[in-house]
Amino acid sequence: MIEDLSVRDFALIDSVSLDIENGFTVLSGETGAGKSILIGSLSFLLGGKATADSIRTGCDEARVSGTVYLPESAKSAREWLADKNIQLEDNRVILRRSLRQSGKTQTWIQDALVTRQELADFTSFLVDMHGQHDHQSLLRVDQHRRFLDVFAGLEEDVRDFTRLYAELALNRKKKDELSLSAKERSDRMELLSFAVSEIDSASISENEEVELESEEQRLRQFEKLYSLSDQITSLLSKDEGIVPSLKKVKSLSDSSSIIDSSLSQIDARVQNVFYEIEDISESFRQYSESLIYDPARLDYIEERLSDLFKLKKKYGPTISDVLAYSKEAKNELQALENSDEDRAQLDATIAEIEKELFRLGKAISKRRKESALILQTKVEEILRTLGMPGTLFHVSIQEREGSDTIQMCGPWGFDDIEFQIAPNQGEPLRPLAKIASGGELSRIMLALKTVLADADETDTLIFDEIDTGIGGEIALAVGGHLRDLSKRKQVLCITHLASIAVRADNQIKIEKNVADGKTITRASAVVGDKRIEEIARMLSGDGYSEASLQHATELLNKYR
Repeated sequence: MIEDLSVRDFALIDSVSLDIENGFTVLSGETGAGKSILIGSLSFLLGGKATADSIRTGCDEARVSGTVYLPESAKSAREWLADKNIQLEDNRVILRRSLRQSGKTQTWIQDALVTRQELADFTSFLVDMHGQHDHQSLLRVDQHRRFLDVFAGLEEDVRDFTRLYAELALNRKKKDELSLSAKERSDRMELLSFAVSEIDSASISENEEVELESEEQRLRQFEKLYSLSDQITSLLSKDEGIVPSLKKVKSLSDSSSIIDSSLSQIDARVQNVFYEIEDISESFRQYSESLIYDPARLDYIEERLSDLFKLKKKYGPTISDVLAYSKEAKNELQALENSDEDRAQLDATIAEIEKELFRLGKAISKRRKESALILQTKVEEILRTLGMPGTLFHVSIQEREGSDTIQMCGPWGFDDIEFQIAPNQGEPLRPLAKIASGGELSRIMLALKTVLADADETDTLIFDEIDTGIGGEIALAVGGHLRDLSKRKQVLCITHLASIAVRADNQIKIEKNVADGKTITRASAVVGDKRIEEIARMLSGDGYSEASLQHATELLNKYR
């Protein structure tokens, strides 16, 4: 349910903020006042397209925002948000869109930046708009299947079918991966076996290369290392070296601290330095003594590093990659060795899934065909009361014919489903989207939504042009249907007819004024006497004559 709408600098609207109530709300106003502009801004908010021409003259940016309430029954919309990690706040989402002169738009759901298509996908679960704008689900053939499945109560069955369909596709992919020719399989196994044998025989350890390179450097730099360590040892340990000198300092410091206790801390530091340097001197002496030049060891290291280099060149840029390749090769070898057994298991699994898919798909098709006949009858009955007495409504269900190259079924079953219509007697049935006018589409959707009201998740319905070509009793019937539908859905409707408007729970008046030399469209709720005046204007063009006001009052009292 749409709770509020805020529009700034969109077409002739400089600033409009509306609270939109539940139930049945009509939007009225004189021709050209901007009713379609307001609906156009709402269409833009729901993911509709717009160009820079939609920005109010003299402005850089148009902005539209709104709050939508999601009841617990809005399962598809809630799942969509969960998949995108977008959190509801108090069961509500805030939608925002902006349009700049460059034609660039920005779109948010809550604080998440999304694409226009993502917004349209999300709002398609929430709102159906019918009229001159591009948010019409009736024009999307893929939605016809959904309408029928909702009516038939097949949603859970279709979800099960879709799950099985995905499972079948996954298992077929696994089978294709195993379906190598005997020679390809043999060649692959030979290649993998050689690689595994070569890597395993090398007995590589993870850190071996680093350790060998370090040892190689020590052996290559033996003479320099020996010379440096010998010089350090001499500087530290000879009679005039650091250690003997520090020993004298240590003795003097010790004597000084005995005389003056305030020097005890300094003496302690001297002691620490002496013992540390003495230990360093001994470590370097031992290191010098341990240095041994081994040309045979150097040759081995160079050969070993060469072998590791060859393995890295063949199987990976690092030793870790080489070891990982070996592990993967062993797994693939095992799979290839067991491929006959695995393929047989996959064949059995695929056959089982295909059997279940066929059973479920046929059951779904049967129920669709049965339900289509009932849906056709109910829609035609309602259309007769909505001024389309000779209209034939037909649900075309064509079962796909599979072949070696064409899949018999899709993710939702075996059937291609499309609504067809013949608005006038004697005319052939044709696709709905190709022959229906805006007013006809709106009335067909009204009929469908009336039939589907209890099962359909879509909570808000918007009708534009629904009163095209009707009046009198038909208009009263349309208003009655809208009122009945609004008991279960939020309904918004643009209308010029008072006989429809008097049925509404709420009414919003759209007006066009001139201020400071600029044309401005305003929108505001009308209640009490203001609503009576607006109904009177819709009846006769005069909202202030006594006769019009009396007639308006009588109609409101009769139909509210």
